[in-house]
Amino acid sequence: MKTIGLFSRKNKGVPVSTSYKLVTDYGSGFYSWNGNIYQSDIVRSAISVKATTVGKAIAKHIRTDTNDQIKINPDVYLSFLLSDPNPLMSGQMLQEKMITQLELNNNAFAYVQRDANGLPNAIWPIIASSVEALQDDQGNLYLRFYKKNGQIYTFSYSDVIHLRKDFNEDEIFGESNGKTLAPLMEIVSTTDQSIVNAIKNSSVIRWLLKFNQSLRPEDIKKNTQAFVDDFLKTEESGNIGAAGIDAKAEATQVHPDDFVPNDKQMNATVDRIYSILHINKAIIQASYTENQWISWYESQIEPVIRQMADQWTNRLFNRRERSFGNRIVFESSDLSYASMQTKLSLVQFADRGIMSPNEIRQFFNLPPVAGGDEMLLRKDTGKLNDGHGTDNGTGTDTDSNLKGGDENDESNTD
Repeated sequence: MKTIGLFSRKNKGVPVSTSYKLVTDYGSGFYSWNGNIYQSDIVRSAISVKATTVGKAIAKHIRTDTNDQIKINPDVYLSFLLSDPNPLMSGQMLQEKMITQLELNNNAFAYVQRDANGLPNAIWPIIASSVEALQDDQGNLYLRFYKKNGQIYTFSYSDVIHLRKDFNEDEIFGESNGKTLAPLMEIVSTTDQSIVNAIKNSSVIRWLLKFNQSLRPEDIKKNTQAFVDDFLKTEESGNIGAAGIDAKAEATQVHPDDFVPNDKQMNATVDRIYSILHINKAIIQASYTENQWISWYESQIEPVIRQMADQWTNRLFNRRERSFGNRIVFESSDLSYASMQTKLSLVQFADRGIMSPNEIRQFFNLPPVAGGDEMLLRKDTGKLNDGHGTDNGTGTDTDSNLKGGDENDESNTD
């Protein structure tokens, strides 16, 4: 992927409208907000669940003609593009990478590469340290990306898939979570370091001797060693579990709990981080109930999938192509994690023309069957105005009843 030659030296006068600093995963730390936040176990666990969930959504090309006839993946080249967007990753991997960047930065970018005929032939995710929004004299918008290795890429905004969250003050970019997460991550860092120090101290220092008189340093070491030799060596026989000491010193046992922070404070900080990332402990640890999963899915996953569908559609099709009914959809369902009782209740949708048998089989992780895409309808149901009555079990014709008995009225008139 090469830089588009839109901004050569002769275009140095192009005004810069916006600059945005991105979060990158470079460095060795995991707790401070300097591009290393993804190495935090708290943040990574929260992001991973959302990324893998969105990654399972299946992208499809839908075309609806003037007769409302729907065709799924009518163009082979586009079908391959959605399943294999570039030689390095599948569609699922691309979606997971995009959502990971979206959760880290509240912005995610991908470049749509096109062939000589202007047809899209690859989609590349863009990982950069910063990005600038540029505008030329004609009002066209471009994005210039600065990578960590010093490379610079400039693309037309119309060729960039741009996902964003917390779209607030800036006209182009979503607002970063950096200022919000930084103090919380500092608390987590301090807490983790306190626990490590407590473990180290508990394994090295178990007793603290306080001498009631001033002693020279060599005498303190000598008396401390005598205490250890007399009372802390348990391999000798005759140890009765008690120690005696004179008034010269006070012995205090050191417990690891004396160094460990309060659990409630730790949990409160973690919950605040989860709240910023819009997730909860039950979702992360897969201990959720059916209602918990559906609520989280509808509030957090469906809006992202909707935004992805709009972005993929707007970048892969021009206005004329969209006017002919071309669009990209991402198929996913919160019922994938529903209980068996809920899934079994979907069976009644098959004989009412709501879902096809193969669509229902997907929720049971079963492969499709031949003829399973055909919609079914129970024979004891029908449209009120279709002109075909059915026996409702009372021996009367439903169609005649719906007509109000006009034929009987005519016969009586004769």
